[in-house]
Amino acid sequence: MVCVEVKRPGGPEVLVESETKLPLCKANEILIKVHAAGINRPDCLQRAGLYPVPPDASPLPGLEVAGEIVEIGDGTSEWKLGERVVALTHGGGYAEYCTAHADHCLPWPRNLSAEEAATLPETCFTVHHNLLDRGRLLNKQTVLIHGGSSGIGTTAIQVAKIFGAKIIATAGSVEKCDYCLSLGADHIINYKVDDFEVVVKDLVGPNGIDVVLDMVAGDYVKKNIRLLAMDGRYVMIAFLGGAQAEVNFGHVLGKRISILGSTLRPQSVSNKAAIAKNVLDDIWPHVTSGKIKSHVFKTYPLSGARDAHILMESSKHMGKIALKVLRE
Repeated sequence: MVCVEVKRPGGPEVLVESETKLPLCKANEILIKVHAAGINRPDCLQRAGLYPVPPDASPLPGLEVAGEIVEIGDGTSEWKLGERVVALTHGGGYAEYCTAHADHCLPWPRNLSAEEAATLPETCFTVHHNLLDRGRLLNKQTVLIHGGSSGIGTTAIQVAKIFGAKIIATAGSVEKCDYCLSLGADHIINYKVDDFEVVVKDLVGPNGIDVVLDMVAGDYVKKNIRLLAMDGRYVMIAFLGGAQAEVNFGHVLGKRISILGSTLRPQSVSNKAAIAKNVLDDIWPHVTSGKIKSHVFKTYPLSGARDAHILMESSKHMGKIALKVLRE
């Protein structure tokens, strides 16, 4: 099969289109003929040598796909050959065929293209687990979403809106801010123009923020903590602004703040299966109805993975980036 390999740690130029054997479909797995794959920042970190591949994972990049089931492993009964699915994979998505655990798959909504479907699993799993499960966001609570125009951010805004939250988001341009508003954000802050802490204080007053969803960290940490309400939840899913920060634990203790962090790929098979079930119950009905959309900014052919990574790392996109894998 045709795939994209990481020849050595480095920039986008180390992504090389090549050929390899089809992956082995193990017990409780399905083999998927990939129609499209999503691009995510962990792919770029893996390529750069900053996000090591787990020992039991495919060395090929790619954490989410949409496609057709062509083989079913022992112990799997819920799927049938020929069914179309989207899957959170353990790697290997940048290829014509990819395996996934059967419990990490969801039905491909008929109203979505391959590219739209393929770019949903990573964001939907991440948002449900961090915003709803760990962040415990409730109706009428206020959430601050950093990186509102990113793949995670766009999904988080839509999910928070459906669950009745008041949404404040940050983004880095007028166009991105307008985009977040179109998705349902109640207030948007251009962090390149305004200090988000000052603006949020003006918006919420002494009440504070109930949940912060942060992928920046660094200098944002102390500001986020100051903005949180009593019993506020600070959920960190990345640290694009730096992994180190100064924390005033007086605020943390005094306001009973919960500081939470997680990443998706290293979690256990059972944890991911539980998240998949929650996504199926709570988010998927809104995907199939069209209320939650996957916003694909640009699609590249599999041979264009380098260009896709260049765009991802430029942060000039809004929403998601996809690879079209199936050749017509």
